[in-house]
Amino acid sequence: MSFTTFSFPTKTWFGVGAIHELGNWLETAGLRRPLVVTDPGLLATEAFQRLRRVLGETSQGKTWFLFSNVHPNPIESDVIESAALFLQEGCDSVIGFGGGSALDVGKAARLLVKRPGFKLGNFYSEPNWAGLAPFVAVPTTAGTGSEVGRSSVITLEATRRKAVIFHPELLARLVILDPELTRGLPPKLTAATGADALTHCIESFTCPVFHPMCDGIALEGIRLILEALPRAFRDGNDLDARGKMLVAAAMGAVAFQKDLGVVHSLAHPLSTICGMHHGLANALCLVAGMKFCAARKPGIYRRVGLACGLDVVKSRDAQADQATVQFLAHWLAELGLNQRLRDCGVRPDQLDALVAQAVDDPCHKTNVVSVTAADFRQLYEAVL
Repeated sequence: MSFTTFSFPTKTWFGVGAIHELGNWLETAGLRRPLVVTDPGLLATEAFQRLRRVLGETSQGKTWFLFSNVHPNPIESDVIESAALFLQEGCDSVIGFGGGSALDVGKAARLLVKRPGFKLGNFYSEPNWAGLAPFVAVPTTAGTGSEVGRSSVITLEATRRKAVIFHPELLARLVILDPELTRGLPPKLTAATGADALTHCIESFTCPVFHPMCDGIALEGIRLILEALPRAFRDGNDLDARGKMLVAAAMGAVAFQKDLGVVHSLAHPLSTICGMHHGLANALCLVAGMKFCAARKPGIYRRVGLACGLDVVKSRDAQADQATVQFLAHWLAELGLNQRLRDCGVRPDQLDALVAQAVDDPCHKTNVVSVTAADFRQLYEAVL
Protein backbone atom coordinates (compact mmCIF):
# COMPACT_ATOMS: atom_id res chain seq x y z
CA MET A 1 0.00 0.00 0.00
CA SER A 2 1.31 3.49 -0.86
CA PHE A 3 0.66 6.68 1.06
CA THR A 4 0.67 10.37 0.13
CA THR A 5 1.43 13.14 2.62
CA PHE A 6 -0.41 16.45 2.48
CA SER A 7 1.19 19.34 4.37
CA PHE A 8 0.75 23.14 4.28
CA PRO A 9 2.37 24.27 7.54
CA THR A 10 3.99 27.65 6.81
CA LYS A 11 2.80 30.58 8.94
CA THR A 12 2.31 33.60 6.67
CA TRP A 13 1.54 37.24 7.36
CA PHE A 14 0.07 39.03 4.35
CA GLY A 15 -0.83 42.66 3.80
CA VAL A 16 0.44 46.15 3.14
CA GLY A 17 2.82 47.07 5.95
CA ALA A 18 3.21 43.51 7.24
CA ILE A 19 6.98 44.03 7.49
CA HIS A 20 6.40 46.25 10.52
CA GLU A 21 5.39 43.18 12.54
CA LEU A 22 8.79 41.55 12.10
CA GLY A 23 10.42 43.22 15.09
CA ASN A 24 7.64 42.18 17.44
CA TRP A 25 7.83 38.61 16.19
CA LEU A 26 11.59 38.47 16.78
CA GLU A 27 11.05 39.88 20.26
CA THR A 28 8.40 37.30 21.10
CA ALA A 29 10.55 34.48 19.71
CA GLY A 30 13.53 35.61 21.80
CA LEU A 31 15.71 36.19 18.72
CA ARG A 32 18.21 39.00 19.22
CA ARG A 33 20.93 38.60 16.60
CA PRO A 34 19.47 37.84 13.16
CA LEU A 35 21.57 37.56 10.03
CA VAL A 36 19.93 39.24 7.02
CA VAL A 37 20.79 37.46 3.77
CA THR A 38 20.17 39.45 0.58
CA ASP A 39 21.74 40.49 -2.71
CA PRO A 40 23.71 43.69 -3.37
CA GLY A 41 21.13 45.13 -5.73
CA LEU A 42 18.61 45.51 -2.93
CA LEU A 43 20.73 47.60 -0.57
CA ALA A 44 19.83 50.92 -2.21
CA THR A 45 16.11 50.17 -2.52
CA GLU A 46 13.27 51.55 -0.44
CA ALA A 47 12.30 47.98 0.37
CA PHE A 48 15.61 47.38 2.14
CA GLN A 49 15.35 50.72 3.93
CA ARG A 50 11.97 49.60 5.28
CA LEU A 51 13.60 46.45 6.65
CA ARG A 52 16.48 48.46 8.11
CA ARG A 53 14.05 50.83 9.85
CA VAL A 54 12.03 47.95 11.29
CA LEU A 55 15.09 46.19 12.68
CA GLY A 56 16.48 49.43 14.04
CA GLU A 57 13.24 50.69 15.52
CA THR A 58 12.40 47.51 17.42
CA SER A 59 15.79 46.15 18.41
CA GLN A 60 17.06 48.32 21.25
CA GLY A 61 19.92 46.45 22.85
CA LYS A 62 20.05 43.97 19.97
CA THR A 63 22.19 43.65 16.90
CA TRP A 64 21.59 42.41 13.38
CA PHE A 65 24.12 41.51 10.74
CA LEU A 66 24.16 41.59 6.96
CA PHE A 67 25.33 39.23 4.23
CA SER A 68 24.64 40.87 0.87
CA ASN A 69 26.80 38.99 -1.63
CA VAL A 70 24.21 36.55 -3.00
CA HIS A 71 24.61 35.92 -6.74
CA PRO A 72 21.60 36.12 -9.11
CA ASN A 73 21.85 32.35 -9.55
CA PRO A 74 23.17 31.38 -6.12
CA ILE A 75 26.36 29.38 -5.84
CA GLU A 76 27.78 27.21 -3.09
CA SER A 77 30.21 29.87 -1.88
CA ASP A 78 27.24 32.16 -1.09
CA VAL A 79 26.00 29.54 1.36
CA ILE A 80 29.45 28.89 2.83
CA GLU A 81 30.23 32.59 3.36
CA SER A 82 26.87 33.48 4.88
CA ALA A 83 27.08 30.53 7.29
CA ALA A 84 30.58 31.60 8.29
CA LEU A 85 29.36 35.12 9.06
CA PHE A 86 26.49 33.69 11.12
CA LEU A 87 28.95 31.72 13.25
CA GLN A 88 31.48 34.56 13.46
CA GLU A 89 28.91 37.01 14.83
CA GLY A 90 27.05 34.58 17.06
CA CYS A 91 23.76 35.01 15.24
CA ASP A 92 20.63 33.16 16.32
CA SER A 93 18.38 33.35 13.24
CA VAL A 94 18.30 34.12 9.52
CA ILE A 95 16.12 36.60 7.64
CA GLY A 96 16.07 35.92 3.90
CA PHE A 97 15.22 39.17 2.15
CA GLY A 98 14.88 39.42 -1.61
CA GLY A 99 14.12 37.10 -4.51
CA GLY A 100 14.43 33.35 -4.63
CA SER A 101 18.22 33.46 -4.69
CA ALA A 102 18.54 35.23 -1.35
CA LEU A 103 15.87 33.05 0.23
CA ASP A 104 17.49 29.85 -1.02
CA VAL A 105 20.90 30.88 0.33
CA GLY A 106 19.39 31.83 3.68
CA LYS A 107 17.62 28.49 3.98
CA ALA A 108 20.67 26.41 3.06
CA ALA A 109 23.15 28.38 5.20
CA ARG A 110 21.48 27.04 8.32
CA LEU A 111 22.60 23.51 7.47
CA LEU A 112 26.24 24.67 7.34
CA VAL A 113 25.74 26.59 10.58
CA LYS A 114 24.71 23.34 12.22
CA ARG A 115 27.39 21.31 10.44
CA PRO A 116 30.41 23.57 9.65
CA GLY A 117 32.44 22.12 6.80
CA PHE A 118 29.58 19.98 5.54
CA LYS A 119 29.49 19.60 1.74
CA LEU A 120 26.14 20.63 0.29
CA GLY A 121 26.45 17.97 -2.38
CA ASN A 122 26.17 15.35 0.37
CA PHE A 123 22.89 16.66 1.73
CA TYR A 124 21.07 13.37 1.06
CA SER A 125 23.37 11.69 3.57
CA GLU A 126 22.61 14.14 6.39
CA PRO A 127 20.88 11.99 9.04
CA ASN A 128 19.59 14.72 11.34
CA TRP A 129 18.12 17.99 10.07
CA ALA A 130 16.46 18.97 13.35
CA GLY A 131 17.60 22.07 15.17
CA LEU A 132 18.28 24.41 12.24
CA ALA A 133 18.32 28.09 13.14
CA PRO A 134 14.93 29.82 12.79
CA PHE A 135 14.34 31.27 9.33
CA VAL A 136 12.13 34.20 8.32
CA ALA A 137 11.42 34.66 4.62
CA VAL A 138 10.60 38.11 3.25
CA PRO A 139 10.25 38.02 -0.55
CA THR A 140 10.63 41.19 -2.58
CA THR A 141 9.66 39.51 -5.86
CA ALA A 142 6.57 37.50 -6.75
CA GLY A 143 7.83 34.47 -8.60
CA THR A 144 9.85 31.63 -7.09
CA GLY A 145 7.70 31.07 -4.03
CA SER A 146 10.88 30.00 -2.24
CA GLU A 147 9.48 31.57 0.92
CA VAL A 148 7.08 28.65 1.40
CA GLY A 149 9.27 25.97 -0.16
CA ARG A 150 11.08 23.13 1.54
CA SER A 151 13.98 23.20 -0.90
CA SER A 152 16.94 25.34 -1.88
CA VAL A 153 18.42 25.45 -5.39
CA ILE A 154 22.18 26.05 -5.34
CA THR A 155 24.84 25.62 -8.03
CA LEU A 156 27.50 23.33 -6.56
CA GLU A 157 31.21 24.00 -7.04
CA ALA A 158 32.09 20.39 -7.82
CA THR A 159 29.53 19.87 -10.58
CA ARG A 160 28.82 23.43 -11.80
CA ARG A 161 25.19 22.34 -11.87
CA LYS A 162 22.14 23.28 -9.86
CA ALA A 163 21.30 20.95 -6.99
CA VAL A 164 17.91 20.87 -5.31
CA ILE A 165 18.55 20.55 -1.58
CA PHE A 166 15.32 19.29 -0.07
CA HIS A 167 14.03 18.72 3.44
CA PRO A 168 10.93 19.89 5.37
CA GLU A 169 13.20 21.35 8.07
CA LEU A 170 14.25 24.01 5.55
CA LEU A 171 10.79 25.59 5.79
CA ALA A 172 10.56 29.12 7.13
CA ARG A 173 9.27 29.68 10.63
CA LEU A 174 7.53 32.83 9.35
CA VAL A 175 6.77 34.29 5.91
CA ILE A 176 6.00 37.98 5.44
CA LEU A 177 4.20 38.94 2.21
CA ASP A 178 4.14 42.74 2.07
CA PRO A 179 3.08 44.18 -1.32
CA GLU A 180 4.91 47.43 -0.56
CA LEU A 181 8.22 45.60 -0.73
CA THR A 182 7.63 44.66 -4.38
CA ARG A 183 6.49 48.14 -5.45
CA GLY A 184 9.90 49.06 -6.90
CA LEU A 185 10.32 45.92 -8.99
CA PRO A 186 10.92 46.98 -12.64
CA PRO A 187 8.32 45.90 -15.24
CA LYS A 188 10.61 43.39 -16.99
CA LEU A 189 11.52 41.70 -13.72
CA THR A 190 7.90 41.82 -12.60
CA ALA A 191 6.95 39.96 -15.79
CA ALA A 192 9.75 37.40 -15.59
CA THR A 193 9.18 36.52 -11.94
CA GLY A 194 5.43 36.34 -12.52
CA ALA A 195 5.97 33.96 -15.44
CA ASP A 196 8.00 31.77 -13.09
CA ALA A 197 5.01 31.55 -10.75
CA LEU A 198 2.72 30.75 -13.67
CA THR A 199 5.03 27.96 -14.83
CA HIS A 200 5.05 26.50 -11.32
CA CYS A 201 1.26 26.39 -11.28
CA ILE A 202 0.91 24.87 -14.75
CA GLU A 203 3.63 22.25 -14.35
CA SER A 204 2.56 21.22 -10.86
CA PHE A 205 -1.05 20.85 -11.98
CA THR A 206 -0.12 18.59 -14.89
CA CYS A 207 2.41 16.58 -12.86
CA PRO A 208 0.86 13.10 -12.52
CA VAL A 209 1.53 12.79 -8.79
CA PHE A 210 -1.74 12.43 -6.84
CA HIS A 211 -2.34 15.59 -4.81
CA PRO A 212 -5.81 17.12 -5.34
CA MET A 213 -5.17 19.87 -2.78
CA CYS A 214 -2.18 21.11 -4.77
CA ASP A 215 -4.20 20.85 -7.98
CA GLY A 216 -6.83 23.22 -6.64
CA ILE A 217 -4.19 25.65 -5.38
CA ALA A 218 -2.41 25.57 -8.74
CA LEU A 219 -5.55 26.35 -10.72
CA GLU A 220 -6.49 29.27 -8.47
CA GLY A 221 -2.90 30.50 -8.71
CA ILE A 222 -3.20 30.53 -12.51
CA ARG A 223 -6.41 32.55 -12.29
CA LEU A 224 -4.83 35.10 -9.96
CA ILE A 225 -1.71 35.49 -12.10
CA LEU A 226 -3.66 35.96 -15.33
CA GLU A 227 -5.67 38.72 -13.67
CA ALA A 228 -2.98 40.44 -11.61
CA LEU A 229 0.33 40.21 -13.48
CA PRO A 230 -0.62 42.47 -16.43
CA ARG A 231 -1.77 45.11 -13.93
CA ALA A 232 1.40 44.88 -11.87
CA PHE A 233 3.43 45.04 -15.10
CA ARG A 234 1.66 48.21 -16.26
CA ASP A 235 1.54 49.93 -12.88
CA GLY A 236 4.08 48.94 -10.28
CA ASN A 237 2.22 50.96 -7.66
CA ASP A 238 -0.92 48.84 -7.94
CA LEU A 239 -0.70 47.26 -4.49
CA ASP A 240 -3.75 45.09 -5.03
CA ALA A 241 -2.10 43.50 -8.06
CA ARG A 242 1.24 43.28 -6.27
CA GLY A 243 -0.40 41.57 -3.32
CA LYS A 244 -2.25 39.06 -5.47
CA MET A 245 0.99 38.19 -7.24
CA LEU A 246 2.77 37.57 -3.94
CA VAL A 247 0.00 35.21 -2.87
CA ALA A 248 -0.09 33.49 -6.28
CA ALA A 249 3.68 32.96 -6.22
CA ALA A 250 3.43 31.33 -2.81
CA MET A 251 0.54 29.20 -4.07
CA GLY A 252 2.64 28.04 -7.02
CA ALA A 253 5.41 26.91 -4.67
CA VAL A 254 2.97 25.14 -2.37
CA ALA A 255 1.52 23.38 -5.42
CA PHE A 256 4.85 22.18 -6.74
CA GLN A 257 5.48 20.00 -3.75
CA LYS A 258 3.84 17.64 -6.28
CA ASP A 259 6.95 18.31 -8.42
CA LEU A 260 7.40 20.00 -11.78
CA GLY A 261 8.18 19.06 -15.38
CA VAL A 262 10.03 19.52 -18.64
CA VAL A 263 9.97 23.33 -18.71
CA HIS A 264 11.99 23.56 -15.52
CA SER A 265 14.48 21.01 -16.80
CA LEU A 266 14.91 23.23 -19.86
CA ALA A 267 15.23 26.37 -17.74
CA HIS A 268 17.73 25.26 -15.10
CA PRO A 269 20.65 24.75 -17.54
CA LEU A 270 19.90 28.11 -19.17
CA SER A 271 20.69 29.68 -15.80
CA THR A 272 23.80 27.67 -14.94
CA ILE A 273 25.36 27.68 -18.42
CA CYS A 274 24.06 30.93 -19.91
CA GLY A 275 23.40 33.01 -16.79
CA MET A 276 19.76 33.59 -17.74
CA HIS A 277 17.25 34.72 -15.13
CA HIS A 278 15.27 31.66 -14.06
CA GLY A 279 11.86 33.24 -14.56
CA LEU A 280 12.77 34.47 -18.01
CA ALA A 281 14.11 31.04 -18.94
CA ASN A 282 10.82 29.45 -17.87
CA ALA A 283 8.81 32.02 -19.78
CA LEU A 284 10.74 31.49 -23.03
CA CYS A 285 10.40 27.70 -22.79
CA LEU A 286 6.83 27.44 -21.50
CA VAL A 287 4.90 27.47 -24.77
CA ALA A 288 7.24 24.98 -26.47
CA GLY A 289 7.07 22.70 -23.43
CA MET A 290 3.27 22.82 -23.36
CA LYS A 291 3.02 22.03 -27.08
CA PHE A 292 5.35 19.08 -26.58
CA CYS A 293 3.26 17.66 -23.73
CA ALA A 294 -0.12 18.30 -25.39
CA ALA A 295 0.94 16.50 -28.56
CA ARG A 296 1.63 13.37 -26.52
CA LYS A 297 -1.22 13.57 -24.01
CA PRO A 298 -4.16 15.53 -25.45
CA GLY A 299 -6.52 17.24 -23.03
CA ILE A 300 -4.08 17.93 -20.22
CA TYR A 301 -4.52 21.72 -20.49
CA ARG A 302 -8.32 21.91 -20.59
CA ARG A 303 -8.62 22.89 -16.91
CA VAL A 304 -5.68 25.26 -17.28
CA GLY A 305 -7.65 26.91 -20.08
CA LEU A 306 -10.71 27.16 -17.85
CA ALA A 307 -8.57 28.83 -15.17
CA CYS A 308 -7.50 31.29 -17.89
CA GLY A 309 -11.15 32.11 -18.50
CA LEU A 310 -11.43 30.27 -21.82
CA ASP A 311 -14.61 28.53 -22.96
CA VAL A 312 -13.14 25.08 -23.60
CA VAL A 313 -15.58 22.89 -21.66
CA LYS A 314 -17.09 21.31 -24.76
CA SER A 315 -14.00 21.50 -26.96
CA ARG A 316 -12.23 18.38 -28.08
CA ASP A 317 -9.06 17.58 -26.16
CA ALA A 318 -6.66 18.79 -28.85
CA GLN A 319 -8.72 21.93 -29.45
CA ALA A 320 -8.81 22.77 -25.74
CA ASP A 321 -5.03 22.39 -25.53
CA GLN A 322 -4.46 24.46 -28.66
CA ALA A 323 -6.70 27.28 -27.45
CA THR A 324 -4.96 27.33 -24.07
CA VAL A 325 -1.43 27.33 -25.48
CA GLN A 326 -2.27 30.02 -28.06
CA PHE A 327 -3.87 32.19 -25.39
CA LEU A 328 -0.82 31.93 -23.11
CA ALA A 329 1.59 32.58 -26.00
CA HIS A 330 -0.23 35.83 -26.76
CA TRP A 331 -0.48 36.71 -23.06
CA LEU A 332 3.28 36.25 -22.56
CA ALA A 333 4.00 38.32 -25.68
CA GLU A 334 1.97 41.19 -24.22
CA LEU A 335 4.40 41.12 -21.29
CA GLY A 336 7.43 41.19 -23.60
CA LEU A 337 8.21 37.53 -22.92
CA ASN A 338 8.33 36.29 -26.50
CA GLN A 339 12.05 36.58 -27.29
CA ARG A 340 14.13 33.81 -28.75
CA LEU A 341 16.89 32.30 -26.65
CA ARG A 342 19.47 33.75 -29.05
CA ASP A 343 18.10 37.21 -28.24
CA CYS A 344 19.24 36.56 -24.68
CA GLY A 345 22.76 35.44 -25.62
CA VAL A 346 22.27 31.69 -25.95
CA ARG A 347 24.52 30.25 -28.68
CA PRO A 348 24.04 27.14 -30.84
CA ASP A 349 27.41 25.79 -29.68
CA GLN A 350 25.98 25.58 -26.14
CA LEU A 351 23.26 23.10 -27.13
CA ASP A 352 25.22 19.96 -26.25
CA ALA A 353 25.91 21.20 -22.73
CA LEU A 354 22.33 22.40 -22.29
CA VAL A 355 20.89 19.06 -23.36
CA ALA A 356 23.27 17.11 -21.11
CA GLN A 357 22.27 19.12 -18.04
CA ALA A 358 18.57 19.02 -18.93
CA VAL A 359 18.65 15.22 -19.13
CA ASP A 360 20.25 15.06 -15.66
CA ASP A 361 17.81 17.57 -14.15
CA PRO A 362 15.28 15.81 -11.89
CA CYS A 363 12.24 17.96 -12.74
CA HIS A 364 11.38 16.17 -15.99
CA LYS A 365 11.22 12.86 -14.13
CA THR A 366 7.75 13.91 -12.97
CA ASN A 367 6.68 15.46 -16.26
CA VAL A 368 3.29 14.39 -17.55
CA VAL A 369 5.03 12.53 -20.42
CA SER A 370 8.56 11.13 -20.67
CA VAL A 371 11.32 13.24 -22.23
CA THR A 372 14.43 11.99 -24.05
CA ALA A 373 17.70 13.71 -24.89
CA ALA A 374 16.50 14.04 -28.50
CA ASP A 375 13.33 15.71 -27.24
CA PHE A 376 15.34 18.22 -25.22
CA ARG A 377 17.46 19.08 -28.24
CA GLN A 378 14.38 19.66 -30.40
CA LEU A 379 12.78 21.79 -27.70
CA TYR A 380 15.86 24.00 -27.33
CA GLU A 381 16.14 24.32 -31.12
CA ALA A 382 12.47 25.32 -31.30
CA VAL A 383 13.04 28.35 -29.06
CA LEU A 384 16.63 29.16 -30.06
